[in-house]
Amino acid sequence: MRLTATGGTEMPRLPRLTTTVPKEYVHRAGLAEVFLTGCTAHDDLRFSLTGQWPRAHTYFNSSDGSSHDPLQVAETIRQACIYLAHTGLDVPLGHQFVMWNLSYTTDLSRLCIGSNPTDFAIEANCTELNRRGDAASEIRMDLAIYRDGSLLAHGAGHYGPLPPAIYKRIRGRRATGPLDEADAAIAVDTHALPPASVGRTSAADVVLTATDRPRRWLLTPNLNHPILFDHSADHVPGMVLMEGARQAASALVGPQGFIPVNASNSFWRYAELDRPCWIDVTQTASESGNTMTVEVTGRQDGHSVFSSTMTGPVS
Repeated sequence: MRLTATGGTEMPRLPRLTTTVPKEYVHRAGLAEVFLTGCTAHDDLRFSLTGQWPRAHTYFNSSDGSSHDPLQVAETIRQACIYLAHTGLDVPLGHQFVMWNLSYTTDLSRLCIGSNPTDFAIEANCTELNRRGDAASEIRMDLAIYRDGSLLAHGAGHYGPLPPAIYKRIRGRRATGPLDEADAAIAVDTHALPPASVGRTSAADVVLTATDRPRRWLLTPNLNHPILFDHSADHVPGMVLMEGARQAASALVGPQGFIPVNASNSFWRYAELDRPCWIDVTQTASESGNTMTVEVTGRQDGHSVFSSTMTGPVS
């Protein structure tokens, strides 16, 4: 250390070590929820990223703490897609993103939690790119996630960045900010399902309330949830909709558990916070090896908001 001209103490320059990428580039408010640590561009469309999952995440762990949640793969793909749009495809900060499709396939045996945090590498390839002026307006990204050199998961995202003016025009008054919980129809319900019935251990993590129909639930997440609502939103985030689909599948097969090892999620409309959103299991199919495929649809005001097809073991 040395004294500066103002009498303060200047800290020594430190070598560049592992850090997370800036949270703003993955649209997260909390540093603890940023899973990416670095990126290298091979050319304009191919990228290598690095990242790390903690051993004891407060949300994205199995109920017994032995495994990472497959939905953590989905969140990692979401972060990588947004990060690459900002840093590799000329999308300015301040743009909003609409995700049309997010899919993933995981190797469940590679999701086990070891004696150290899980370091991973991602190979990402932009397979489709449309531009509006200099910035990307529609992107398709294929990603493969590796752990210790072995394939852990692969997936894809199809999404589009929206400039602030366009987003405001599309969203109207809703773009001004989040609703107060008192004004939101989608709010936490005191009669939400028991945590164990939807594969969760905490009541705060439950996002569904039962209805008078056996395959229909009302989406009622806690709008102050530190992970699902990490930052202010004027609509229900896609990760909350995916969690609703997973919990619906779990509630259907209960008291057995369901792990969504593979999933394809399509998003058709914004799910609004001030209108009831109904989560329906529309189709199920038994697969080999005690595995089930469950199709889930979210509906609001008579319109399909999203659909999710999840496949995984029932145990």
